[in-house]
Amino acid sequence: MPTSKAEWRGALVPIFLAAQILLIRGAAGVEHPPAPPPLSHFPVEAGGWTVLREDPVAADMARELGADRLWSQTWVRTSTGSLASLLVAWFQTQRGGVRQPHSPKVCLPASGWKPEVVDEVTLGTAAGAIAVNRYVVANRRQRAVVLYWYQTPRRAIAGEWAAKLWLVADALRDRRTDTALVRVVAWPGEGGDAAATAVAMGFARDLYPLLRECLFAPPR
Repeated sequence: MPTSKAEWRGALVPIFLAAQILLIRGAAGVEHPPAPPPLSHFPVEAGGWTVLREDPVAADMARELGADRLWSQTWVRTSTGSLASLLVAWFQTQRGGVRQPHSPKVCLPASGWKPEVVDEVTLGTAAGAIAVNRYVVANRRQRAVVLYWYQTPRRAIAGEWAAKLWLVADALRDRRTDTALVRVVAWPGEGGDAAATAVAMGFARDLYPLLRECLFAPPR
């Protein structure tokens, strides 16, 4: 029976991952992982948004994510009352190939959230334009708009495979492999999915420059 393209891609995944681990080990040489970012330096205000509350991450979820720094917050835009949820999972090193960011495209369905729209959107931020993933998801009567991307010292990356490829290039250049998964969630109100997308994009756009500055010391 002929092998389908999907089967070929599935068979190549473990080979690619093994090659990635070997390449990172060789490229990084003697890695110099940066010190973890102090959470006390994380902003509480950004572009008209303010932290409303801290949202502690459940112990089982924290273990599953395996991040070196993990925090979750709800923010509010004071002028409109719009709410947005922020989750950041920061990893000090990926050299071993085991502790890496979990993709929301896997975690969301596993938590009962069914993707209805999957695409990329571009955010024009004060630190430059970035591409991020957008998921419109539903879980019974609940709906949400989810934006997420992978943040490194040099760039924001939407695609999982692109993130893995850039990881090798940056390990060679910078002798570090720290990265973060950044996830933003907003919920449709009377304006529906379009309004929730606008809220999520506005929040991510305002927060991004400060987030990048607080998470990563600049590469030397």
